[in-house]
Amino acid sequence: MAYKPVKVALIGSGNISYTYLNTLTSGFSIIDVVGCSDLIPEKSKARAELFGIRQMTTEEILNDPEIEIVLNTTEIFNHTKVTRMILEAGKNCYSEKALGCTYAEAKENVELAKSKGLRLGSAPDIYLGAAYQTARKLIDDGWIGDPVTAQAWCIRGHNAGMRPTLPDENSPRGKKGTTIPFDMGGYYVNALVSLLGSVNRVAGFAHVYPHHKYINTKNPLFGQPIRTDGGATTLMGVLEFENGTYGNIVITGDGFGPEIPRVEIFGTLGTLTIPDPNCFGGHNGNLDVYMTRIGNEGSFRVPFTHAFSDTAWDVPPKSGKREPCYNSWRGIAVVDMAYAIRQGRPQRSSSELALHTVEIMSSIEDNTEEGLFHTMESRPGRPAPLPHGLFGPVEIMETALASYPGVEL
Repeated sequence: MAYKPVKVALIGSGNISYTYLNTLTSGFSIIDVVGCSDLIPEKSKARAELFGIRQMTTEEILNDPEIEIVLNTTEIFNHTKVTRMILEAGKNCYSEKALGCTYAEAKENVELAKSKGLRLGSAPDIYLGAAYQTARKLIDDGWIGDPVTAQAWCIRGHNAGMRPTLPDENSPRGKKGTTIPFDMGGYYVNALVSLLGSVNRVAGFAHVYPHHKYINTKNPLFGQPIRTDGGATTLMGVLEFENGTYGNIVITGDGFGPEIPRVEIFGTLGTLTIPDPNCFGGHNGNLDVYMTRIGNEGSFRVPFTHAFSDTAWDVPPKSGKREPCYNSWRGIAVVDMAYAIRQGRPQRSSSELALHTVEIMSSIEDNTEEGLFHTMESRPGRPAPLPHGLFGPVEIMETALASYPGVEL
């Protein structure tokens, strides 16, 4: 069935906008990217010219009756405010992660979207990529038996406070909900929920590492302590999943050396080692799925069963300059949302999943001193898996995003 394309526009034409616009203008028949805006017109002008779309103001985007989905790729501390603007304008919204800096403000936007009958979703959508969909199939098909425990680590070799800290005392960076644990938490939580289902209870520890100073001699604040405004720079959580699996999550920007991203699922018959959930899998280095299984010697690489792996690094970005994550498929959840609108079915990257992430990270950060378990209020279902084997050009891979249990194509 041929569906009328869904018109999409983007607010926030900064660094991460490249990969979204590159994905959404790559030939998906359900998507018609109309234009983009930014507080700095030069940024939206450059993106519009690069991708052959219109440079627009935010007001033009919000007032255009034909635009159905607005993509919010503003900075993390603006996500809540801009998302609310989009919803109040009567538009469906897909936000960069996180959905909000606190559980309360994220929940307000979820309730607003429901009251208006609008779709609301949030990044990350890497769990829809080749590596994590392959791992999902292995778990669902019983290759590691029943999952028992899981671990997810993101150990970064730079202090999270370095990015949020500016000489401007009024800067919103570094406050709760804007530091590395919040910025990266969604990748790991979405991956785990996709594989194991929702979390029942959570507890943990979070703190601001107090001893870092500026070490770049060219920085005007060299030698001074790094200000973080209270946002945790290291977080460790214990997760009790509804299916009985136990897990832990560790996210820090206080480490040293190269980043260590790790997700492992331990089952009664085997173990899955899954690559960095900040990547779709494949070309970007050692981003394959490995399994150790009872009766086998050592671990072995599992070929991908699904499409949407990272594209090759040696294909440069169209802009000719450094673009974060330029070789990824970030934004395919927007494609899924567009099909959900046309087909009248649930979207995979739901508002409930996005809210679940914020609740987990917020509850660990907020309840550290009490040392109590937090029983989760949000309870998303596992996102429906993509069908396997649909490799090839965009029109073939698009079929996977168009497919949904119980929906005829």
